[in-house]
Amino acid sequence: MRRSLLPKKRQAEADGRRRLIDYPRRGRAGLRRWLPSWRLQLGTFLLCAGSLAVLFAVVYARIDIPDENAAARQEANVYYWADGSQMVATGAVDRQLVPLAKIPLSVQHSVVAAENASFYSDAGVSVTGQARAVVNMVKGQDTQGGSTITQQYVKNTYLSRQQTYTRKFKEFFIALKLSRHKSKDDILQGYLNTSWFGRGAYGIQAAAGAYYGVPAKDLDPSQAAMLAALLKGSEQFDPTLSAANHKRAVARWGWILDRQVTLGMMSPAERATYRTFPEPKRESRSTSMSGQTGYLVGVANGYLKKRIGLDDKALALGGYQIHTTFEKDKVERLRQAVEEVTGHGLAPKKRAADRYVEVGAASVRPEDGAIVALYGGADATQHFTDNADTTGVPVGSAFKPFALAAYYQGMLAGGPHTLRVYPAIPDPKTLEHALVTSAHAPFVQLGKSIGWKQVRDTAVQTGLLRSSMAPLEQTFPTGTSTPSAIRMADAYATFANYGTQSDPYSVTRVLKGRKTLDGLDRPRSRRVLQPKTVAVVNQTLQDVARTTGAKSVVPDVASIATGTSDRTKSAWFVGYTKELSTAVTLFRNKPGRPQLLPLQGVGGADSERGNVYPPRIWARFMGGSAHFTLNRTGHGERERPGRPGPTG
Repeated sequence: MRRSLLPKKRQAEADGRRRLIDYPRRGRAGLRRWLPSWRLQLGTFLLCAGSLAVLFAVVYARIDIPDENAAARQEANVYYWADGSQMVATGAVDRQLVPLAKIPLSVQHSVVAAENASFYSDAGVSVTGQARAVVNMVKGQDTQGGSTITQQYVKNTYLSRQQTYTRKFKEFFIALKLSRHKSKDDILQGYLNTSWFGRGAYGIQAAAGAYYGVPAKDLDPSQAAMLAALLKGSEQFDPTLSAANHKRAVARWGWILDRQVTLGMMSPAERATYRTFPEPKRESRSTSMSGQTGYLVGVANGYLKKRIGLDDKALALGGYQIHTTFEKDKVERLRQAVEEVTGHGLAPKKRAADRYVEVGAASVRPEDGAIVALYGGADATQHFTDNADTTGVPVGSAFKPFALAAYYQGMLAGGPHTLRVYPAIPDPKTLEHALVTSAHAPFVQLGKSIGWKQVRDTAVQTGLLRSSMAPLEQTFPTGTSTPSAIRMADAYATFANYGTQSDPYSVTRVLKGRKTLDGLDRPRSRRVLQPKTVAVVNQTLQDVARTTGAKSVVPDVASIATGTSDRTKSAWFVGYTKELSTAVTLFRNKPGRPQLLPLQGVGGADSERGNVYPPRIWARFMGGSAHFTLNRTGHGERERPGRPGPTG
């Protein structure tokens, strides 16, 4: 009652004192009652902005620029043999610090154009880039694309490389503060000295040497643009790694040069002089990686990348203890076998056909798929392709056991896959005889009847990679596919292990400091072939081994060799026991030429296109001194005493 007697103005003032915020709005109806006034909107905005400013100031004040991390004092990676003894220690981080004054302007311009065009004018951070980096992190992608040069320098120098929200948060504020305490030249110098360029090279000086064999001061603008392209990811842009990499590298190299013109860092006339891509030299390795060591390390590193994502960039930081499956005595014995056999039979200085001959070999333990030995080439520091782990070499008749296995699997499956579905196939004994005599026609007929897909699927189930399979056509069952020696040894290990397959592996455990990395449990085994199928294949390949004389070396061996009637440009021999499955291949490959060279004339007239050498290498490796001489059917016999083999 008393309230109603007050004047309207005083009543309103009293109401205002009681309601600091007039919301919902008095004296309004409908939608207008719920629309905040401009005063309320402005006040809310100022309150939020002020709160954020205070929070920003508090965080900025509390986060200091930390001491530089120990990335420049990295440990070596140590690799161990299967028995625990040390195999090799790869050196510490390859880095040589150089002042900005010794880094050409063209290098500086290329890097700024490629990574952060606003580097000289920004505050060291990019809010939009930071938001994009967070989105990429949520998607599991690389976050570097959202960082300025200053932020990348902070990550390289002051923080861990782990991609977390906390690290990105700190990176933002440290970069902001660092840009006020250091000049742009100091930041750019630090960035160029700490960035990863691949090939174990940290910093522009090491990168210039790794890719062009020159110091950074001697890089020309074209080379500088190519190296700047690597900052986006050397595994994708090192042009020597693959054709796809080369295509990406050329495209980004051209874009970086064009970008410099757009930014006024290079004149159009100068840009016009750089039309030829500056091909870098092939990667070379330190002497500690010579012989077979480099190949062993390469296979181990490849396995770690595939299995737990530990890539070359992470490994280059060092500090890992890597325990492998490689057995030192077997690796050495395989090397000696290759060198003794080829050294005795090949004469590249006398016969042109003996030039460019390459050998690859691998030995796998059937029980679990462990790679115990391999031969990748003469020297990993001179011949960079691992012949034991490469594809592109047709496997020939050594593929036929998979076709035979596919046939028996279909017979035993019942239902629609019964023998009556394959009326055009010769009887089993004919197929087995065809395998022993290296005849092609029955296997071509088999493929047509049971289907090339079934043959392919059986080969893949035993351990071959689908990516190495040839097109599904008439000759497919006779061996047009190109698996690696490692995969061939592993697939035949499935026969040796009674139809149970295990993927090949080369690393048993990895330690970083005192911590063991997760994800390196032994690959699981799985049954892929029925026992009856394996029994037939094993018995047939034992018959083959008897015709080649391999049983005189190892009594319980089963084996096969490619025949001289094969029109492929390779020779193979695969032999296995319960304890060991070993594949050996020989081919001719001239550097820079994509196609394999013919084997005609290799080793002289008596070598049957080089086919005698893979079984001889296998025999020497298995501890025997037997020589084999292939007959015209593609198989052979043990050399009789006093009968000389092919000579060089």
